[in-house]
Amino acid sequence: MKLTSYSNYTIRALMIAAIRFPALTTIGELAEAFAISKPHLVKCVHQLGVWGYVETVRGHGGGFRLARPAHAISIGEIIRRTEEGFDLTECFRAETNACPLTARCRLRPALQRAVAAFLDTLDAITLDEVAGNGDDVLQALGLAAPARRRHELPA
Repeated sequence: MKLTSYSNYTIRALMIAAIRFPALTTIGELAEAFAISKPHLVKCVHQLGVWGYVETVRGHGGGFRLARPAHAISIGEIIRRTEEGFDLTECFRAETNACPLTARCRLRPALQRAVAAFLDTLDAITLDEVAGNGDDVLQALGLAAPARRRHELPA
């Protein structure tokens, strides 16, 4: 199983927003730090705003910041939103299933359990956990730490 770059970039944007909260982060600084496409990041951050995970501030001095507490965002919920599906084989969907073994197959249920375990594991991991080494992450990316130390959003 491989996650899309869209999922990867979306989680990276959330991590930096969590680490730098309450400071704003710009798409330009993220694109440069990760050496990734600005237009792709714009799409990710825009969608995070639509979903209510980040607040976006337009104009000079604008950027984005976390809009929900990091401890209340599971990585599993983000992956479910950013991935189109977890159909590992054609037989996962009735519309595409042409396998003559489906009724007798033992691989399909095993793969379904594996996908469920994968998502269950990600559901148990919060954004706060993956952003917990914030100083190290900012240093590795050459990004400035916020003037105020990171704190949680009000519940």
